[in-house]
Amino acid sequence: MPRQHHRTAPRALDGVLVADFSRVLAGPLAAATLADLGAEVVKVERPGSGDDTRSWGPPFADDGTAAYFDAANRSKRGLALDLGDPEDAAAARELARRADVLIENFRPGSLAKYGLDPAATLAANPGLVHCTISGFGSGAGAALPGYDFVVQAVGGLMSITGEPGGAPLKAGVALVDVLTAKDAATGILAALRHRDRTGAGQTVEVNLLSSLLASLVNQASGYLATGRDPGPMGNRHPSIAPYETLACRGGLLAVAVGNDRQFRALAGALGAPELAADARFRRNRDRVRNRTDLVQELEDRLVADTPRGWAERLAAAVPCGPVNTVSEALELATRLGLDPIAQVGAGRIPQVASPLRLSGTPVTQPGPPPRLDEDGTALRTWLSGPEDRPLPPKL
Repeated sequence: MPRQHHRTAPRALDGVLVADFSRVLAGPLAAATLADLGAEVVKVERPGSGDDTRSWGPPFADDGTAAYFDAANRSKRGLALDLGDPEDAAAARELARRADVLIENFRPGSLAKYGLDPAATLAANPGLVHCTISGFGSGAGAALPGYDFVVQAVGGLMSITGEPGGAPLKAGVALVDVLTAKDAATGILAALRHRDRTGAGQTVEVNLLSSLLASLVNQASGYLATGRDPGPMGNRHPSIAPYETLACRGGLLAVAVGNDRQFRALAGALGAPELAADARFRRNRDRVRNRTDLVQELEDRLVADTPRGWAERLAAAVPCGPVNTVSEALELATRLGLDPIAQVGAGRIPQVASPLRLSGTPVTQPGPPPRLDEDGTALRTWLSGPEDRPLPPKL
């Protein structure tokens, strides 16, 4: 189906139309990633209230929309449809029939009554990639609502986060939603590649619990190898030392010594090369076994300078850095030339730039997230007209 594009450089997903029926974070963030890669994304929301995250604040943008919503909905077109209304449901089905990708995170089975379940959408559009996101899968966990915080708890992440003997803690961001969004985008891109070869679409199914379990990597592997549950270790690593925060003058320094060569460099920079020859610390396994003694030896020397001072002195040879705030992290990325902030228009909240860098098909300059039903009139007209009519340009 021909579509209009007003860009000077090609994008990896030029010509791909995404129908984003998802809410909150995992689905919308996956769709925003596809928009970064050049896809046209239509965000479908409830009339009146829209996506739940429009009201998740403070903080709010000048127009009253929550910053949370803006974080996952850049570069989309806005369409409000009431699936309980026959005309709106028909428009939703037509959008699914014309789309290349459909993303939704309704409870498994609940879209069947609207003709928007995977069986119905693929029957009407055999080339569709239908991505369904749930909390706990489409089997025995289908009826369970899935929110990031709950999945962090039941999925084991909180049990290994925090200080030993302290209360279990969640991550400081909705990490499971973010990981699931990346899994969804990966699955969608793989399915599009398969469709390029065969013409056949398929269902991509991801769920928050499985994405979290796969992301436990070495911690899950350690349990499978030993049968023993890992526990919280604060900022320490269970298998590497020193790989933690160490006290300096006036703050903490994150030190990530990944091999014996880096430890020798650290010891030398601290003016204590003898530490690298000490039998307690010579190899990584020795340092892990004698971590308490090691930390004491290092902190006795690190007190001579501040975290930033040590970072400047050590960074060339030892992976390390101060514990930054979010603002300091963005400032660091700016100093390093990573261009982390993208402006999307006057009066709109800036966006954190896509982390992707493609030499031949660069990511798009993000546009502002849509206001509720911002493109509704144009999109309804398009959906009611001939299929070969190009998607109208975004105003």
